[in-house]
Amino acid sequence: MGSDPNWFARALRSEPVAIIAELKRRSPSKGVLNDAMPTADRVRAYEEGGAAALSILTEPEEFGGSIADVRTASCASVLPILKKDFHVEPVQVQEAMAVGSSALLLIARALGPIGLRRMLGAVRDVGIGALVEVRSEAELTWALDCEANVIGVNCRDLETLALDREVHERLLPLVPAGCIAVAESGVRTRQDVERLASLGADAVLVGSVLSLSIRASDAVAALTGVPRIGRAT
Repeated sequence: MGSDPNWFARALRSEPVAIIAELKRRSPSKGVLNDAMPTADRVRAYEEGGAAALSILTEPEEFGGSIADVRTASCASVLPILKKDFHVEPVQVQEAMAVGSSALLLIARALGPIGLRRMLGAVRDVGIGALVEVRSEAELTWALDCEANVIGVNCRDLETLALDREVHERLLPLVPAGCIAVAESGVRTRQDVERLASLGADAVLVGSVLSLSIRASDAVAALTGVPRIGRAT
């Protein structure tokens, strides 16, 4: 429930590539996915399927999420929860912990180097974890300069919504071995997980395909067990 700042990070250090299973009702790129998805049942299915952690979108306008989804998920599952939203103010860090999050998303591009340092300072003061999302070498440098230990590489351009898988190919191998590298966006199949593992991903965040699945536990299980290769850097 947010009391252990390393809980989220530890969950992603499993021997196979860790699956972060996301609850996402809508998407700016795909529209409505599963508006009626029952939070408690869905996160229990993700856990049963072998997910290492949960990602819960709380932004209401574009993603149909809510704070209530985090509260419900934290009661229904023992897995650590990543709160996904546009976090730009330190007070949001306190709110994330209060509702049961064990980590929250920080988008480097939205914060800039100074804002990122400020938010990571707040994260450490409160005592929860953070996934710092990057899309360029400069943003990765900002994250490393701030001593971020969980770095998400997102291959989706948040402005155009286009996928560019070369972002994964460029940046995942550059994440130091002492950090956890999470591949975000564009993951649909086990073959995708295998490809990202070959690039050095320790974990993958999977959203739309799981939120659309009828048998969510089976959908997660199909992605698990891919050997983690790691990075030499």
